[in-house]
Amino acid sequence: MRILIVTDAWTPQVNGVVRTLQATIGELRAKGHEVEVISPDLFRSIPCPTYGEIRLAFAGRRAVGRRIRAFAPQAIHISTEGPLGLAARRWCLANGFPFTTAYHTRFPEYVAARLPVSADFVWRFIRWFHQPARHIMVATRSLKRELADQGLDQTMMWERGVDHRLFRADRPAHPAFRDLPRPIQLYVGRVAVEKNIKAFLTTRQPGTKIIVGDGPALADLRARYPDVLFLGKMGGEELASAYAGADVFVFPSRTDTFGLVVIEALSSGTPVAAYPVPGPGDIVTGGAGALDEDLDTAIAAALTCNRADAAALGLRYSWAGCTAQFLDALTFVPAEPSSGSMIGAPYPA
Repeated sequence: MRILIVTDAWTPQVNGVVRTLQATIGELRAKGHEVEVISPDLFRSIPCPTYGEIRLAFAGRRAVGRRIRAFAPQAIHISTEGPLGLAARRWCLANGFPFTTAYHTRFPEYVAARLPVSADFVWRFIRWFHQPARHIMVATRSLKRELADQGLDQTMMWERGVDHRLFRADRPAHPAFRDLPRPIQLYVGRVAVEKNIKAFLTTRQPGTKIIVGDGPALADLRARYPDVLFLGKMGGEELASAYAGADVFVFPSRTDTFGLVVIEALSSGTPVAAYPVPGPGDIVTGGAGALDEDLDTAIAAALTCNRADAAALGLRYSWAGCTAQFLDALTFVPAEPSSGSMIGAPYPA
């Protein structure tokens, strides 16, 4: 199948959306599917206000449409609600081409955390954007219910995966952890206001707090919390050793729809402490961590959890399973061209 993915989130960004798309595309290509990506690096762009790593592309329906026609896809997936997503949506609606979308971030709450805009106002945009989609891909059951409450019922599951060869419980701890006071409490992710990291840094548990990641709030948090160890960006085996060497993984975000880092930590045998909100509330079960509205309480409880239970839960998530769900959401698209099909036919203007 020829699958076109349109996304405003792409490399060099490092976040869960980009990593999910890259892993899914890799699995799709390994299965023999032809995948094309329309992303900001193909156009002139400017940094997104308050989030400079995201590039906003200067591309309208015509420019995006030319690339769509050149690839002649059998399926179009619009991954984000940015300028490219809007342009692809307009093209699909103008040309009667069915498409899927994804709801990656609790966008109303995310925007409200950064700008003086009400969540209700943003929900109007979300409903408008996703309503024409054949399917809206969501990572958790909580999001299915949340979108259903907004009148968006055409959701299908698209969970996340873990590279179990990389993130595993038998890895040695990161060398920087060797002489640190225990318990080691770890956060991994973007260092930004919407991640609610301050809630973690103000908890009162003894031991060492470690932040892995970069972002616009890094300089401020580093200055305000000198006792916290900030290790910057990590990837690959270095990141895997950080997960495996921690005693608890703390996920303070209230706006993420899933939290890819949560299942990476679990796969590494590290229990998770988080708020009981969509995302971690759907994942952290069976003694693999603790959820509580008091993050101190959640951390203390998670520290008593069995690391083997955490690792077993992490093993449930794979990129192969994630990709199978992605393909299921495209079931309205014929698997192969047939006589008289629009697939392979000349594209409208």
